This record gives sequence, structure tokens and C-alpha cells, in this order.
Amino acid sequence: MDKKTEEFYIRLREELNNTSDWPCEYLYKFIVPTSPKKIEEVENAFDNIGAVIKTKQSKNAKYTGISINVMMESPEHVIEKYIEVSSVEGIISL
Repeated sequence: MDKKTEEFYIRLREELNNTSDWPCEYLYKFIVPTSPKKIEEVENAFDNIGAVIKTKQSKNAKYTGISINVMMESPEHVIEKYIEVSSVEGIISL
């Protein structure tokens, strides 16, 4: 993990600690190139943890937005999921 990414996660952890009481629901938003395999990779990262997953294709169907609402135990768990899905090629986290 590069220094810039590491600094981002440190700031995110601080912000999550300051703005939420844990455990709490967290909303992840991702954009991936439209591909059943890539969408499935993201969905599988949240499988069996009670996540509510919604997908929506862009107007030209080139990209798919994925919203995932899930109960998370702590900021560390939130960041672990971001790191886990970061391996999906072309993913953008919002």
C-alpha cells in the first residue's frame, strides 16, 4: 500500500470514529466497468454478512454502480472491506 493510500485510510478511520457509534450501518458505493465477473467479485466480498446490495447500470451501460448497505462492527472492518475490493480491476470507491 502506498503512502497516499495509507494516509487516506488513517483519515477515514479517524472520521468514522468521530462521526458514528459502532457497530452501525455503513453504506459503500462503488463503480465498476460493467462486467458480470467484476460485479460478482464485489458482491462476493459482502456475501453472508447481511448486506443489502443494489446495482444500477450507467446510461450507456459502460459502468455499473453498486451500493451496499451493511452493519459493520468498527471502522477497521469498514476499511478491511475497502482493501478487499480494491483488487477488483477498474473499481472506483465513492
